[in-house]
Amino acid sequence: MSSCPAILVAAPASGQGKTTVVAALARLHARQGRRVRVFKCGPDFLDPVWHELASGAPVYQLDLWINGEADCRARLAAAAREADLILVEGVMGLFDGTPSAADLAQRFGLPVLAVIDAGAMAGTFGALAFGLQHYQPDVPWAGVLANRVASEHHAEMLKDSVREPEQWLGAVMRNPAMVLPERHLGLTVASEVSDALVRLDAAADALATTPLGHMTLEDMQRWAVDFAAPVMGSEGWVAACSAQVKEEPAKRAGDTEQNTLPPNLPALHGQTIAVARDAAFCFIYAANLDCLRDLGADVVFFSPLNDPALPPCDAVWLPGGYPELHAAQLAANTALRDSLAAHVAQQKPVWAECGGMMALFDTLLTSAGERYPLWGLLPGVVTMHKRLAALGPQQLTLARGTLRGHTFHYSTTETTLHHVARTARPNTDPLPHAGEALWQHGSVRASYFHAWFASCPEAVAELFLPPGASVAAKVLA
Repeated sequence: MSSCPAILVAAPASGQGKTTVVAALARLHARQGRRVRVFKCGPDFLDPVWHELASGAPVYQLDLWINGEADCRARLAAAAREADLILVEGVMGLFDGTPSAADLAQRFGLPVLAVIDAGAMAGTFGALAFGLQHYQPDVPWAGVLANRVASEHHAEMLKDSVREPEQWLGAVMRNPAMVLPERHLGLTVASEVSDALVRLDAAADALATTPLGHMTLEDMQRWAVDFAAPVMGSEGWVAACSAQVKEEPAKRAGDTEQNTLPPNLPALHGQTIAVARDAAFCFIYAANLDCLRDLGADVVFFSPLNDPALPPCDAVWLPGGYPELHAAQLAANTALRDSLAAHVAQQKPVWAECGGMMALFDTLLTSAGERYPLWGLLPGVVTMHKRLAALGPQQLTLARGTLRGHTFHYSTTETTLHHVARTARPNTDPLPHAGEALWQHGSVRASYFHAWFASCPEAVAELFLPPGASVAAKVLA
């Protein structure tokens, strides 16, 4: 059965409290023994860590362009078969971006719960709620929740401003105990916050006093959504196949086509891929690990902060994260640096994304002017800035196909390397001086680009096989 109560939690803008409300609702139901599955709209590494802690289940991303509709539908349908409640956190404002959270809600029939920071308003709250509900036709609606409310009297004014009383789902009062800490790329990773679960419990307790928090699973059946099962064929789930760029503009926001690459292609069978995973390298999609395993790889983990050497492996993935916050410790771990250099000297592949790439350069210069020597496997200097350097969806075309993903970083690089490719905006061709550079130096390939592996598994296999190796030859091996 692919039907389950599901809501998409959105807001008029970033910073309204979407993540806190989603995590609080997940925690509220999970601690009552209910099975909650949470998704995040758009590419995001940080919010899902809080949602995973709150729900006790893996969190996956949903994006109509990066994933494609079939992949999104398959993930929702799979969750519906095992969950009592599905929560999807929107991204930015409800109608921001192409495709937007509203587009996702409309496509799958997800009722929208609007969270509005009401701390500095009264009657205008109702106008905002009405506008969000009616701005785009055919977006299902669940109701509205006021956040950061000053008092019970303030809550009553907000409630009275809502035109349809049944849309009022309550008010969450200001409470420092439930604030989730932030830093320059977003929320602080939950694993680094010693009282993370205490904060989530405080948020869940606050939500429990609202009409939304009082709702039982039976009450929530009004928001039940039937996610049609993905089409099955001789080659497996269409949803697991690669999303390829259409030659003509999409007729609906986010539409993609799927190619016929089977999800069980054993292109990496027998290969061991070592993935950096610690406080410095933590930007890892659960779906990317799934994709590597589906391609036949054995996945092992190591900590560049603490381990003296790589584990035995055929290839290395250095994901993004916060190397700038741990530069001194990374620089001091010369044994790991030497082990990685030996790996590269054997022409074994390394794929480095954003923060993972930053650690490979000679030097890191912080925004405060501090200089740290790093691993020296790529020539050049990485400089941190206080302002955002790049943000947005991107695609990267390799020999075996086009990967979709995004970029989001506060640093820039200066290097003598010449790029071998560049990323491009969605459904466009690369330009000589735009997008993110793909650098290749020996067996190392590196970019600021964060790839969604399931968008083109064949290209992923290309990244983790030695340069020049044939995917087809590997399948037959």
